[in-house]
Amino acid sequence: MDIRRNNFDVSNTVDTTDAASVNREVSRIFRNLFPQADTRQIDACFSDVVRLYRGENPSYRACDTAYHDIQHVFEVSLAMARLMDGYERSHRAAESLGARLFVFGMVIALLHDVGYLRHVNDSRHDNGAQYTTIHVSRGARFVQRYMGEIGMADLAPIAKDIIHFTGYERPAAQIRVPHIMFRMLGHMLGTADIIAQMADRCYLEKCRDRLFPEFVQGGLAAGGKDDNRTGILFTSVEDLIVRTPQFYKTATVRLNEQLGEAHKYVERHFDGQNLYFEEMQKNVRYASIVAEERDLYLLRRTLQ
Repeated sequence: MDIRRNNFDVSNTVDTTDAASVNREVSRIFRNLFPQADTRQIDACFSDVVRLYRGENPSYRACDTAYHDIQHVFEVSLAMARLMDGYERSHRAAESLGARLFVFGMVIALLHDVGYLRHVNDSRHDNGAQYTTIHVSRGARFVQRYMGEIGMADLAPIAKDIIHFTGYERPAAQIRVPHIMFRMLGHMLGTADIIAQMADRCYLEKCRDRLFPEFVQGGLAAGGKDDNRTGILFTSVEDLIVRTPQFYKTATVRLNEQLGEAHKYVERHFDGQNLYFEEMQKNVRYASIVAEERDLYLLRRTLQ
């Protein structure tokens, strides 16, 4: 395989900065599983998300969070499609998600971070990152409304709860869903959110240049040595990078114990290989080198 390009997915075949590229791959996966189904709802959701993040929806401002941007959305959505594909290929027809629940999972993945977007009438916040601690709840309300708009109103209350598998406001085991199939979708959604971002080729650079500033605005990181706000988790950008290997260990526990080891379905999709974990581990190994050297200039990859 050629050297992985910075704006491409773990397979180096899908440009995750390009909506059409991701949409094509998701639709290909969907049609392979369900040849008689059509992709209109998936395609429409991709279009709606692009308009939302560009600021073309009359009710919302354009996305202004540099880390939780539309590329992150596409990376998570692609991972979600692959997890659902692996699930389908691992189970009998009686345990199948079916085309409608596949679409349901894709819609929630595409909208999982919509809670960072500011309403056009929002005069209290300067940046969507200031919604960091409540973005999942905000997104849940949006998703509930959106499900009704695309003919899935019966699933709207479930969507509102499943989006919480991407956050930490509620322990995964305490998120109430009506059927084990929806819990599995929640596990896959939470898994996709973790593995997609940590497998990004520029994950460490994005943590340094984009995530840390978001954390500062969201009240999770100190904006300077005199920042005495409560709730500070990171004292500096170096602190964030140095703690990446420990975060990986914590994330692995979450993936295995709280999200039901759903990451294993990636292996079925990729015929036995877990490309996401391979790329995650590369990032963590390099983070360990950076931590040992205490030199952030070792992070040299160019962000898109």
